[in-house]
Amino acid sequence: MRAVLRGSCHCGAVRITIPRKPDYINDCNCSLCVKKGANWCYFTPAEVLVEGGPLHAYVRADCAEPCLTTHSCATCGCTTHWSPLEPQTLDRMGVNAGLFEPGDMDGIEVRPIDGRSWDV
Repeated sequence: MRAVLRGSCHCGAVRITIPRKPDYINDCNCSLCVKKGANWCYFTPAEVLVEGGPLHAYVRADCAEPCLTTHSCATCGCTTHWSPLEPQTLDRMGVNAGLFEPGDMDGIEVRPIDGRSWDV
């Protein structure tokens, strides 16, 4: 049985539990991910438990067709996760791998993603 991992924002107000280590972590260089300082791991929404808050939600205004909402702790500002704007079209969400203790992600492949090419 795989162990669950628990992480949190800096102040601890938002806590996220994932069921296992991710298969990989995306290090995206799009303007949003770089400024938010997030590296993403992916799970279905049913696998992720988000507790606490309050959360601040942000939808990119610079995209012709935005498809997700990024969430951050309204208290300390740490980016916590993203969720699809239309959940029925994408059964995946992103969790900021930086919320977990460094050792929790040991051995996980980090994939550089050229998100800059997606920026409008």
